[in-house]
Amino acid sequence: MPRIALYPGSFDPVTNGHLDVVRHAVALCDRLVVAVGVHPSRAPLFPVEERLAMLREVCEPVAASAKCEFDCVTFDDLTVTAAKRAKATILIRGLRDGTDLDYEMQIAGMNETMAPEVHTVFLPASPTVRPITATLVRQIAGMGGDVSNFVPKAVAKRLKARFGH
Repeated sequence: MPRIALYPGSFDPVTNGHLDVVRHAVALCDRLVVAVGVHPSRAPLFPVEERLAMLREVCEPVAASAKCEFDCVTFDDLTVTAAKRAKATILIRGLRDGTDLDYEMQIAGMNETMAPEVHTVFLPASPTVRPITATLVRQIAGMGGDVSNFVPKAVAKRLKARFGH
């Protein structure tokens, strides 16, 4: 039975932190499904189609080198529902610090109650990517700052085009 993992998030934009989680996750499963959450009440910087394209561009080669199948999907319901749809039994969550852990532990507990067959796996961020958040990347890029240390090259290019800097 293949080990299928779901890694959910908004990925707006994809950061080196997200890529770090993917690098670790592909070593733990046979198939990694990255799930982009779509929430009608939020106004993302990048449309979902572009976020999916960015994820495929930067994550597929990482998965391929680990001989792990890779796919991207969207979801607009509960994460555990998306996991069940993907036939995932592993839910991947990245942790930067203790604040993330406190929040993620609450979610993991709720998810386990709703879907005991889906196990949350926490992956600690590598030290070089711990301070990176998509929110900070958007703010820096929006003010004309250089985000090349925080996102893959392809994403930096899209951010530059988006903000015209």
